[in-house]
Amino acid sequence: MPRHYFTLDVFTDKALSGNPLAVVLDSEGLDDEMMQRIAGEFNLSETVFVMPPADKTNRAKIRIFTPGRELPFAGHPTVGTAVLLAHLGGLGEEAELVLEENVGLVPCMVSESSANFSIPKLPTRIQADLDVVLMAQVLGLQPDDIGIDGHSYAPCDAGVPFPTLPIASLKALQSIKLNSGLLTQHNVPRGLEDEIFVYSKETLSPEADYQVRMFAPAMGIPEDPATGSAVAGFAGQIMACDKPADGHHTFIIDQGIEMGRASRIELGMEVINGELKSATISGSAVIVSEGQLHI
Repeated sequence: MPRHYFTLDVFTDKALSGNPLAVVLDSEGLDDEMMQRIAGEFNLSETVFVMPPADKTNRAKIRIFTPGRELPFAGHPTVGTAVLLAHLGGLGEEAELVLEENVGLVPCMVSESSANFSIPKLPTRIQADLDVVLMAQVLGLQPDDIGIDGHSYAPCDAGVPFPTLPIASLKALQSIKLNSGLLTQHNVPRGLEDEIFVYSKETLSPEADYQVRMFAPAMGIPEDPATGSAVAGFAGQIMACDKPADGHHTFIIDQGIEMGRASRIELGMEVINGELKSATISGSAVIVSEGQLHI
């Protein structure tokens, strides 16, 4: 049967930039294997499959697949799907909808061009040892290119775990050449064989607080133009290393620049009594194409 789909560029307000996303409507009847094969056919960072919600008060249930596996949660699929459903539903400039994801319920404030969602799980951060020499080899850098004063390597998890590594300079961040074969070595910390999220406090844009990159070859993603789930986890790194004061904070995070797919993610953090109480991910999305799958 024909299945309607759209593609969008997410975390951007300009087509052909940001992070591409495929959203398949009419997903009923597709089993796990078929969804994985369709995600491989699109070969984008993620493909979303939309189906009726378990609770009719919610807008939709969605499942998210990379070319290599299913994810319980991801940021750019959440933003892109929310914007698309708002567009198709004729919602106004400000409306609320709830998406059912494998990680749980994700409330979104949406318009036809942007979405803001509360992260479904506050980040956890685990202090971990790191072989700096090995990681420099993995990234094609020198050991002194790794590290920022007050910042250390740590796995961060707000639904999907991301090993998170500070990079000393923008020049070093831009020059990374990943040697993914080294990630399979037995002495690489657990989790690094799947993906790595790296960041610098030096940025090309004076508006940005951080410039980041994310590599996930094991998921079928050599490099991702924008990774909302990693930024959600990154809130834990900011709390531990930058220790923001009580109150509301907004951080602008640029990604995808080195790929020619410039993306901008806005991370909101609410800090009370020195603890992170909530966080939001915000971004824009534009519809690029639509069509039918004859499957």
